Amino acid sequence: MGGTGQRVDRASRIVRSSAEAVYAAMTEPEALRTWLPPEGMTGRLDRFEPWPGGGFRMELTYLDPGAGRGKSSETGDVVEVEFVELAPEERIVQRAVFESEDPAFAGTMTMTWSLDDHPEGTLVTVAATGVPEGISRADHAAGLASSLANLSAYVEP
Repeated sequence: MGGTGQRVDRASRIVRSSAEAVYAAMTEPEALRTWLPPEGMTGRLDRFEPWPGGGFRMELTYLDPGAGRGKSSETGDVVEVEFVELAPEERIVQRAVFESEDPAFAGTMTMTWSLDDHPEGTLVTVAATGVPEGISRADHAAGLASSLANLSAYVEP
């Protein structure tokens, strides 16, 4: 927990690539659509505006439609993301809001992605603040780890 009393979930991974390549993968629509959806989901971008105040709308669909665990529908999640800060090769701050009628998924989650030099490449750390109570810590940890693994696979030579 942070000083605000809001839940904060964190994950990190060493990516064997440059901060420049990682940042590019986080700010190019086709790259983001490819690596951001966690394992078991696919993504579609409906809008992409890579500047502060811009953002994107992503529809995530479960590959197993029978799972019935979507936030926006039985089979998926829709998230509206605003880019708050874009600091090339250093940090990306996003505000994410899930489209859901369930109050357990209401509110704005702030995602701060930090890129730090590491002897083996780039240490990518994500901190999610204000995580909706409907997202379990275990599910969120697995989703963040999966997205970071996908990012690593996408940018590593």
